[in-house]
Amino acid sequence: MQARTVGTTVALLYATALPAQAAPCQLKIALEQWPPYVYSKPNSAPTGLDLELTQAILREAGCTLQLMPELPTARRQRQFEQGSLDVLLAASDTAERRKIARFSIPYRSESVNLFVRSEQLPRFQQLRTLEGLLAMQVSLLAPKVGWYGTAYARLQPQLLSAGHLSTFLNFQQGVRMLEAGRADVILGDSAALRYEARELGLAISALPVTVMRAPVHLMLNKNTTTPEELEQINAAIARLEKQGVLAEIRNRYGEF
Repeated sequence: MQARTVGTTVALLYATALPAQAAPCQLKIALEQWPPYVYSKPNSAPTGLDLELTQAILREAGCTLQLMPELPTARRQRQFEQGSLDVLLAASDTAERRKIARFSIPYRSESVNLFVRSEQLPRFQQLRTLEGLLAMQVSLLAPKVGWYGTAYARLQPQLLSAGHLSTFLNFQQGVRMLEAGRADVILGDSAALRYEARELGLAISALPVTVMRAPVHLMLNKNTTTPEELEQINAAIARLEKQGVLAEIRNRYGEF
């Protein structure tokens, strides 16, 4: 009994003297159908611009990406806030979000614009600013969740109170609502809207109003990730940008 106790004590002392091994970088993410950024075809693995970029970045950073079941946007955000998810893709860096998250350096840019059905373009070509939506009493479709710039955030309550704003949960739904005449104009990510319009066979045209053009980041959960993991990811992004790896992925999906 005594010999066993001594042996255990020596083993514990030896283990304490060894350098601590860093815990493996494993990040949980829940996907959502958001083509061309994230999507899956029947009997195929998920793919898309953002997923490919993220997989390349995390592989370079020495991290493992654990794909969780798909979730709608609002539920995914809630689970992130509750600590069930470690990372969100294509995030805008805002002061409010920094309370619960840390952000990588940018890995691509996004463009948010206003679109109309192409046959309606002559009617709305004089619309040159977001504020013109109110002045011209134009009805707008916009995503229910997400950050679309300070100008839209400022205008959104006025559009709501005037009864000129309807929202959608995903871009396929939004384009279908536009096709059905639920509103005159739709606001959203340019690539996502163009993709869904092509899939539905609806001709849409951009108005001369850029709502937002800004970098997007990986958003890491402050409670479940470490500053060291963020440093690894930032270094990986920088290396892959220098090597042209991220540019090659972006170019395969079009101009970003």
